[in-house]
Amino acid sequence: MPSLGRAFTFLWSSTALSNVADGVLKVGAPLLAVSMTRSPTQVSLVGAAVTLPWLLFALHAGAIADRTDRRRIMVLANAARAGVLVLGGVLALSGALDLWGMLTILLISGVSEVFADTSAQSVLPMTVPANRLTAANGRVVSAQMIGNEFLGSPLAGFLVTLLPVAVLGAPALLYGAAGVLLLGMRGDYAPRPTRPRASTEESAENGAAGGAPQLAREGAEDVPREGARESTEDYAREGALESIESAREGVREGAQEGAQDDVREGTSQGAREGAQAGAQEGAKESSREGTEEGSHEGTEEGSREGTPEDTWGGARERTGKSAQPARAGGLGRDIREALRYLWAHRFLRTLAISAGMLNTASAAYFGVLVLWLVGPGSRVGLAPEGYGLMMSALAVGSVAGSLVAERLTGMLGEGRTLLVAWLVSALLYLVPVLVPVAWVLYPTAVLWGVAGGAGNVLVVSIRQRVIPSTLLGRVNSAYRLVGMGGMPVGAALGGVLGEIAGLPAVFLGAAGVALAAVGLVWRVARGPISMPLTSDHSVRRTSASV
Repeated sequence: MPSLGRAFTFLWSSTALSNVADGVLKVGAPLLAVSMTRSPTQVSLVGAAVTLPWLLFALHAGAIADRTDRRRIMVLANAARAGVLVLGGVLALSGALDLWGMLTILLISGVSEVFADTSAQSVLPMTVPANRLTAANGRVVSAQMIGNEFLGSPLAGFLVTLLPVAVLGAPALLYGAAGVLLLGMRGDYAPRPTRPRASTEESAENGAAGGAPQLAREGAEDVPREGARESTEDYAREGALESIESAREGVREGAQEGAQDDVREGTSQGAREGAQAGAQEGAKESSREGTEEGSHEGTEEGSREGTPEDTWGGARERTGKSAQPARAGGLGRDIREALRYLWAHRFLRTLAISAGMLNTASAAYFGVLVLWLVGPGSRVGLAPEGYGLMMSALAVGSVAGSLVAERLTGMLGEGRTLLVAWLVSALLYLVPVLVPVAWVLYPTAVLWGVAGGAGNVLVVSIRQRVIPSTLLGRVNSAYRLVGMGGMPVGAALGGVLGEIAGLPAVFLGAAGVALAAVGLVWRVARGPISMPLTSDHSVRRTSASV
């Protein structure tokens, strides 16, 4: 497996360690809670303490990630997690830790996790070339799955039996080590208002036309001949508009500077000189931006991205050009800008809504699936250890799917791979209902994992490629809030519907919702490639409001 560079290696290693710690806490914290209380309501608060920070702080974490060095945020977040868990371990060792103290510790650790994970997704595109994003995300997702499911969870059971206090102490050491590893990522990882460029090696390898994003490979035969020319004209027009605006700003700034000089020096010469200097500077900026970005980038990007996936890759270029880094003026304004951007971006908006539908359906489905599969009164009659084996098969499939995502993308293209992955996941919901046989569940679980793992990697990679770096943290957080916010609702609806109409109604309903989500994505992924995903007017309004 080829190396993706020093910075990514340290990032990946840190991610792997922190996810082992996550796995220990995910299993170990409820086990500790059970030793403190037998109340189902109080035990359920453990899960709420871990997930609540995502609903409360996700948008703020994204806004902060767009304002400062993302690696520094991750280092501080890991240090905070390690520190609070060390405190919890000391309290547990002294016998002073009760349920409410543990919930407080988990809540603080959960807030730190929100900041660490948000910054991790935003910093990854800064460590690898754009054409290796899918490979990089595949390795990260596989490390997360292995750390959580295959290492952290079994380790938690062992630690609870051996030394319960180690359930808090071991993750503290792992988070601390993860933070130290991040120090090996040399350089500044604050977002920059620059357009991503293909690396020299990538350009040499792929050539002038092949340097386009992976998205551009799909349906090349269907590209209209006018695509490149229209894209070139679009960028030229954008450059001309920007040059006019730049000249106006130059005149205004020059006039203001001249007015200040006039007040200081008691003469109107300052205003005239300031206006002239501002106009000249604006003209220079307009020449550079209008000619270089409007004509050169229009020709380069138009010939390269006037392809079927111009609706995906080109959207990043158009929206990213106008995006500015988060500035002082309040997190609220930064968050509103991210929400406007997500809503104005047709593909990202549709993808977020579809992901929300899929996650809601998944929460409803898997929340009651155990009742259909396990126990003497169930439809399948699976033993508890058989259910655990099925979940392990699903985890194995997820690791495999995340690792083969790049190869599948090379064969089918990102659009088709994503559609196939989500379609397979939706159709597999029907298998336990139509074929309620125990041995069928294991290959079904593997396929579930492969489809889910590959789809996960593709969605993250697409977001990182489409969203400008200066907005990545905020828009990612807004996306995840939309995409994951329905999971508690789905779990509750699944239980209610199962009580009223029976479990098959839950499974069939979840499959129907998932298929509808696939249909939504199909509309934007397979639509006319010359249609931009984001209205230029909407983008300008969003940028102007910064």
